[in-house]
Amino acid sequence: MASFGWKRRIGEKVSRATSRQFEADAADDRGLPEEEEDDGCVPSAKRRKAGRGGGCAEQSRRLKDEGASLAENRRYREAIQKWDEALQLTPEDATLYEMKSQVLMSLHEMFPAVHAAEMAVQRNPHSWDAWQTLGRAQLGLGEIALAIRSFQVSLHIFPMNPEVWKEDLSWARKLYEQQKATKTEAVQALAKGREMAQASIPDYDFESDEIVAVCAAIAEKEKALSAAKTVVIVSASGTVETVTEKENCTTTPDETLFIRAR
Repeated sequence: MASFGWKRRIGEKVSRATSRQFEADAADDRGLPEEEEDDGCVPSAKRRKAGRGGGCAEQSRRLKDEGASLAENRRYREAIQKWDEALQLTPEDATLYEMKSQVLMSLHEMFPAVHAAEMAVQRNPHSWDAWQTLGRAQLGLGEIALAIRSFQVSLHIFPMNPEVWKEDLSWARKLYEQQKATKTEAVQALAKGREMAQASIPDYDFESDEIVAVCAAIAEKEKALSAAKTVVIVSASGTVETVTEKENCTTTPDETLFIRAR
């Protein structure tokens, strides 16, 4: 994708006549007499009176041009400040929002850039450059699918725009394919990991001949131990003797000679 830059020329310097008008306004505020116009223009007092209705628009245009000049000199914060002042005067100017979005992208502030571009599109849905700027901001935010849609809308409005077709939309589609392939690889890796985890757990067959034989041997050993009883005999003299007797054995030690331990 080509490096970001201004898509078009966005304003020139303030004209000489406009500068002289503001100088005359400042002189009038200080109570000084205004100089006569020497270029055949209407005196500034009459201009102010006649142009009160369009004063906001004229001042907004001046601020817009000043902001554009600042942006071209990479003084982005100052440009944003000028455009914000202009938006206070003409809040429905979509161009101001669109240029502000471009500058915010240059500052890598993608969330505000998307918001500004969305405001531009809301105010002028037929502006192809506003849709292009919105797509670029969405792309910087990682919203590739939304960016593709915005570029497509821009091309629908202005189909002969080679920049959107060859650079923006082509790049967005390439990123979308890469993102799709990455997600597929991640899903496959996760499935493989689950299969390996299940394979590591042994599958015991509790009905196999080996298990049955072991269980039978354990049962026989326990049966043999339970058949014999061990008795500890302590004689009168203090001698201790251990005697193992069978269940079917009826003989018992002589009680006169031994004392059974409890």
